[in-house]
Amino acid sequence: MSLLPSRFIYVCLHFLVLYFQLQESQQSSADFRIYIENHTRNPDDLSRKQIRIYQLYSRTTGKHVQILGKKINANGDDGGKYALLVVETETFGSHIRIKGKESGYYICMNKNGKIIGKPNGRNQECVFVEEFLENNYTALVSAKYKGWYLGFNRKGKPKKGSRTTQTQQEVHFMKRHPKGKENPLEEFRFTTVTKRTRRARRLKPSSNTN
Repeated sequence: MSLLPSRFIYVCLHFLVLYFQLQESQQSSADFRIYIENHTRNPDDLSRKQIRIYQLYSRTTGKHVQILGKKINANGDDGGKYALLVVETETFGSHIRIKGKESGYYICMNKNGKIIGKPNGRNQECVFVEEFLENNYTALVSAKYKGWYLGFNRKGKPKKGSRTTQTQQEVHFMKRHPKGKENPLEEFRFTTVTKRTRRARRLKPSSNTN
């Protein structure tokens, strides 16, 4: 009979340990999930970025998205200089910024759903989220205006975001490597942007005199 209290205490302690371990695990998972959500929603300059160069083939026009400056259409030729896109991808999530390699302008969507080119892509209106579809196409939805997609009609003109849905062919794109680029890794690299590296870039290299 004297063993019963000790066994009971042992079992209680065992369950208490398991309980606290479970609570700690759930809290850690919740904290990590919140961390991911916050960084996906508000990426910062300390995040590691991927920079890729490719073309966006439009399903409706059979041509490629090109950024001429403020004007953007989907009538670019394969390998055309305005159809080469510099795509900046944040580490967290699939948030991207799309810049024309030749023009230097970013694809953006304003509050009216109009697609325009802007020289500065830091605004949230210039951020899109990649959605990979079952038909192997990719759709790009505005990160700021939920449910509004980047899309082009049969003439290659931009559609208003408010008139788009994911199922429309006008918002379906396919990533294609630049014409003549057989090795896609040549146009792929990681970059880490920090305030310290920005200052280092502005410093001129000193000349060594013997």
